[in-house]
Amino acid sequence: MVGVISQRKVDQRRLITPEGIDLQVQLADIGARIGAYVIDQIIINVGLVAAFFLIVFGGISAGPEVAITIFILVNFFVRNFYYMFFEMGPKAATPGKRMSKIRVASRSHARLTANAVFARNALREIEINLPLSFLFMSGDSVDGWISLLGLLWSGIFLFFPLFNKDRLRAGDLIAGTWVVRAPKPILAKDLASEKADLDSAFIFTPEQVEAYGVHELHVLENVIRANEFQTVKDVAQRIRNKIKWSKGMSEGDLDFLKAYYAALRGRLETRLLFGVRRKDKFDKT
Repeated sequence: MVGVISQRKVDQRRLITPEGIDLQVQLADIGARIGAYVIDQIIINVGLVAAFFLIVFGGISAGPEVAITIFILVNFFVRNFYYMFFEMGPKAATPGKRMSKIRVASRSHARLTANAVFARNALREIEINLPLSFLFMSGDSVDGWISLLGLLWSGIFLFFPLFNKDRLRAGDLIAGTWVVRAPKPILAKDLASEKADLDSAFIFTPEQVEAYGVHELHVLENVIRANEFQTVKDVAQRIRNKIKWSKGMSEGDLDFLKAYYAALRGRLETRLLFGVRRKDKFDKT
């Protein structure tokens, strides 16, 4: 048990959200990343095989050269944009990553951007596909030496995650990203159900409740569920300052956050019934 706890501490990193909230994330282990890559490659290759048969036997009558050209284009787009398409989505993970319970995240306080996703995947050919191509090259003794040198050179990229503490690919280093664990959440008690017990101690004005939006609601829920003392204290103080909360400063920080969460969620759900959805604190709708 001690070994497991120590390993978790080694793998944990601080992630500062755009709201300045300090959250703890756990790096994805190498096995999970390899497993995700294998699953994604199976999906890609099955799709390419299906595309090949559709192109060859699906009515392409312009000749084999045209069919081969179309397949090469399909192969290029699938291999290069498969990862980008899924990692730019709300889950920030390919099907393989989702099955392995990992995802891509920004190492800075900013949100994961399309530019970062593009940058981390732009080097994938050099990091992974190029070493594999050198490995399967064949020829005379001169070509063999060239293949060996190329394999050693490109192998630096392939094994790069093993030689840095954050397990970053070269693409991650350039893009400012890392791959973290994203375990499937266990259905927990609805935090809003505790509102009745806190109503008498906390009464917020409409202006105080409308200080935040849906994004901050989700972040606040994560903070409450994690229940880390320093984070709860910092977030509670930040919200008090934001909404100018002056009464009841001696109340418990966690109780304050639970009460504000329930009030904010109730307000957002009421507005949503009228077709108004406030994305975050910067949304003026």
